[in-house]
Amino acid sequence: MAKKISDADAVQAYMNALEHPFKNAIELLRTIIKETDSKVMERIKWNAPSYYYKEDFVTFNPRDQKRIHLVFHHPAIASIPSDILEGDYKDRRMAYFNSLDDILAKKDKIESVIGELIKIMDQSV
Repeated sequence: MAKKISDADAVQAYMNALEHPFKNAIELLRTIIKETDSKVMERIKWNAPSYYYKEDFVTFNPRDQKRIHLVFHHPAIASIPSDILEGDYKDRRMAYFNSLDDILAKKDKIESVIGELIKIMDQSV
């Protein structure tokens, strides 16, 4: 029987194979997301790097080749005000980044949104 690949190995294999014009920016964003809180875990979901704590909450959409596209898909995201979040869906919001500099300029807002989601998940049973 084949040994199951670890989440970390699956993400590393995915990133090694990824061909994206913003691959370096995706790596930076991955680091920011993971370093926001030690509770945040990474795995592949929907064929892309995805992040969870208790529940899944954000996943890259690598099909967008013109920018970096994050899908925040935790139901509580609709209650978190932030100017980096776009869309008026009942249970998800999008965040878009155009460069390494854009990500760095919005780093505090990214961390704030993730921090708020972690707080909400900690409060739920």
